[in-house]
Amino acid sequence: MTEREQPVFMALGEEHLKETLEIYNYYVRNTTVSFHTEELSLEEMRQSALSGDPRFAAYAIMQGGAMAGYVLIAKHKNKQAYDTSGEISIYLKPDFSGQGIGGKALAFIEAQAAKQGFHTLVATVCTDNEPSRKLFARRGYEQSALFREIGRKFGRWLDIASFQKIIG
Repeated sequence: MTEREQPVFMALGEEHLKETLEIYNYYVRNTTVSFHTEELSLEEMRQSALSGDPRFAAYAIMQGGAMAGYVLIAKHKNKQAYDTSGEISIYLKPDFSGQGIGGKALAFIEAQAAKQGFHTLVATVCTDNEPSRKLFARRGYEQSALFREIGRKFGRWLDIASFQKIIG
């Protein structure tokens, strides 16, 4: 990736929702990356990506004028003591995977989280998703939990691992 091909991050808006939905639903239909077994509607994606709370924000990842994916910080749990923790997710269009964009998106979202006063970030990953597991490990996240056979998709039991990084 050359200097001029670096991804650009912009606040995710209504104009990105349809493409964001297409990206996410690809993973629902074809992978164990998402534990949804049914595709989301546009309204469900709107509620997920456009929370209205500036601390829990989503960003479009733009590469060469095209949307390559999105990254977001969501509430880790819906209880006040967790307010300084965020759960992060990165979803890329398959054509943009393996180009280093995920690492740049992770660095970006960590910087945004630090500006918002987050103390710790968590990422929950299906253990089948080796590229994401490696990405988080390279960026200093430690596996802090493993839940065996916690989900079922495509006729298989699936495990998830939680990765955590203290940033502040």
